[in-house]
Amino acid sequence: MSGGPLTGPDERISGALAGRGPAGPAEFCADLGNMQVALPVLACAVAFAWWRGSRRAAAGAVAAMAAVPALVVPLKLLTDRPGPLTEETGYYPSGHAVTAAVAYGAAALLLAPYVRRAWMTPAAAVLVTVATGIGLVLRGYHWPLDVLAGWCLAGVLLLVLGEVSSRSRSRSSSRTPSC
Repeated sequence: MSGGPLTGPDERISGALAGRGPAGPAEFCADLGNMQVALPVLACAVAFAWWRGSRRAAAGAVAAMAAVPALVVPLKLLTDRPGPLTEETGYYPSGHAVTAAVAYGAAALLLAPYVRRAWMTPAAAVLVTVATGIGLVLRGYHWPLDVLAGWCLAGVLLLVLGEVSSRSRSRSSSRTPSC
């Protein structure tokens, strides 16, 4: 099922980028999308938010992360796209890109209310997520469209989480007794 009007440009861009740049930093950035790296970051943010009383938002973050494999695996099976440096299939969308975006994005949403400069947590999440995507493409692990599709899927999950988080905050502030 792989193919379509963007496949050619995607493959040309990836061909021009794969193997470029410093291998060590690119590998480090690509590894930021591994579950072994991203999940502990999210777990710390969830534990902190839970401890601070944002239990609904914390549970929403866990649900968003749990939705990642539930959505990515069927999409990979459905599209059956080969990777840039292999004939093996199952590369679209990039699970590493989705994992990074959801884990770091959810952590940012959970921590932002407790940080003096709240804009810094989403900015850091975007920076780490983009670095992950760049690393994945530079190392030849994914096509650029694999990464972009992963980010789009993560965006949907984070929008839902953001809505849950904002409703959770507005409910807890409305329950606070006023004098």
